[in-house]
Order: sequence, then C-alpha cells, then structure tokens
Amino acid sequence: MKVLIVYDSATGTTEACAHEMGETVRSHGHECDVLRLNAADPARIASADALCIGCWTKGLFVIGQKPTEATLDFISQMGPLDDKPVAVFTTYQLAVGGMLRQMKRLASARGANVTGMFKSRGPFAATDFGDWVAKLETLQPH
Repeated sequence: MKVLIVYDSATGTTEACAHEMGETVRSHGHECDVLRLNAADPARIASADALCIGCWTKGLFVIGQKPTEATLDFISQMGPLDDKPVAVFTTYQLAVGGMLRQMKRLASARGANVTGMFKSRGPFAATDFGDWVAKLETLQPH
C-alpha cells in the first residue's frame, strides 16, 4: 500500500512528526512518501492509497486554534478523494481546539473517508497513529 504524508511546518516540529509517522508506516511494510504541502502534486495524491494531512496548531494560547491557511487551501483544492482513507494530524503546545474537526470536515467534503485524527505535543507521532496504520488494509474502499 502507498501512503502519502503531507505537512505544513513553521519551526520543524510538524516536519519531524511527519517523518516519524512515515517511519511508522514503513515499519508496517507499506510504501510512504513524506512531503511538504507545496511538493504534493495532484498525481501523487491520486496515486496514494491513503493520505495523511497535517500542520501545526495556529492560535493564541488556548483560544482560536485553527489549521494554517496553506493547509486549508491544500485540502480545499485537492481533487476528489473517492472514499480514500485519510488521517489528519497536528502538532501543538497547549491546545488544538476544533482544528482537527475542521480539517476532517474539509477533507470529507472532497470525498475522503477520514478515519484518523491525531494530535502530538511536540515532534513525535501520536501514540495511536500505529493503530491507524495497522488498520489501513481494512480501510481501503471496496
């Protein structure tokens, strides 16, 4: 299975998290590319069997948390995802608010089957991300 992880990172925290997620995917025997949002062209998205989209949490301390504009634009401009399994993720310091639900809504509007939402305090993959990867075979559209 081919998994594509795309991310927006300002300080390197989300980038490090995305690369650790990529290692988790590979350790489960899947192919995985980890790319910045601007490097993920439509052909790569279409050829992936599953997609992970993430960014850092933007906001003021514990209010107004939201995804970055680049991430919102990326999700809004993706082609149809045809029930493709998608996970959304964020890195944060204090709180994530409703940002993961916002990312899920946008991806679902593109036809994604959003089956995972993960948050990481710092540059490490969420502890339950490996569970999502282990279930990928069962999440494939039929």
